[in-house]
Amino acid sequence: MPQHDPRPLRLHVPEPSGRPGRPTDFSYLHLAPAGAAPQPPIQVRAADTADLAASLVRVLDDEGRAVGPWAPQLDPGKLRAGLRAMLATRIFDARMLIAQRQKKLSFYMQCLGEEAIAVAHSMALREGDMCFPSYRQQGLLIARGVPLVELICQLLSNEADPLKGRQLPVMYSRKQSGFFSISGNLATQFIQAVGWAMASAIKGDTKIASGWIGDGSTAEPDFHNALTFAHVYRAPVILNVVNNQWAISTFQAIAGGERATFASRGVGAGIASLRVDGNDFLAVFAASQWAAERARHNLGPTLIEWVTYRAGAHSTSDDPSKYRPADDWQRFPLGDPVARLERHLEAIGEWSAQQGEQLRSDIEAEVIAAQKAAERHGTLLDGRVPSADTIFEDVYAQMPAHLRRQREQLRSGA
Repeated sequence: MPQHDPRPLRLHVPEPSGRPGRPTDFSYLHLAPAGAAPQPPIQVRAADTADLAASLVRVLDDEGRAVGPWAPQLDPGKLRAGLRAMLATRIFDARMLIAQRQKKLSFYMQCLGEEAIAVAHSMALREGDMCFPSYRQQGLLIARGVPLVELICQLLSNEADPLKGRQLPVMYSRKQSGFFSISGNLATQFIQAVGWAMASAIKGDTKIASGWIGDGSTAEPDFHNALTFAHVYRAPVILNVVNNQWAISTFQAIAGGERATFASRGVGAGIASLRVDGNDFLAVFAASQWAAERARHNLGPTLIEWVTYRAGAHSTSDDPSKYRPADDWQRFPLGDPVARLERHLEAIGEWSAQQGEQLRSDIEAEVIAAQKAAERHGTLLDGRVPSADTIFEDVYAQMPAHLRRQREQLRSGA
């Protein structure tokens, strides 16, 4: 007969390892030394990536040296281009945050501390590949040279807004740059990316998809649905999980990251998976390129967990000092992605502090000039928004008669 156990059942509620006034213990990250992770061939079976999903792919060591089998062969010019795009993203974010505080735009979301992920990933893809981003991947657009004036007009929802005021600020959409419309509904972009990749394969095309999600959104059903379809049909897609440790104000353990990595979920679904240092530009590029080659060779999807830290607030509506230590960003063991790439360039004799100061000054001037040009089309303060009759445009390829009548009624004031 079973023994009677008088102890009551209880649930486990995960708690973050740091709170305001109590320094975070980052030992939960289970880091690995730079260069320690092996690089398997792209033909590797999903089950054989289990160790990579539990470890951490890193290239840059503490001295800025590129070490190990994942170190990519990138010429200094490409490294400098990556650094420039990262700095441009950071400076752009800072200026737009100020503009929001000045009430020129209603809302903003920074990607401070996460710039290497979007920028290096973008540089590893090809023209025509389609990204299905979340709201913290503006680096994809900046790395691809999208005019800053256009981005700022979207943020301001002004007369020159390319989306005509139909999207929240930061919810960009730019098909010609391989950037699918951002959805405010979390996790939808994952199943959209898988579906787009499946369509590309059905058509016999050569383009792949890249979907983006945060650690908190892995708790959404769409995440698991995407994994199932990607695995079953070997969709040519990269599934990116940006684990920046926090959802809006909820620690990543609430989404299941306490006892297992998010990358391990991919292995369980039959998908090759990697856990990668997201603050290491070289590691991000190498892992992205590896996953892209798998997709292009019809070897199926890859799930990548990017380990990083959201240095700023979730959005301009959030105050992170209410739920985490104020100095977490300075103490995060994977450091600042911009500083780490600069250190690497210095280590190979391709950078100096003076060059860094000059580049920052140049980018600051470019962003300020772009902001001034965009504000000539209006800001939230002056109400110069797209005309109301633009609601009828870009809905149908050929506008039906009833919409034409309604537009004329609007214009005539009837």
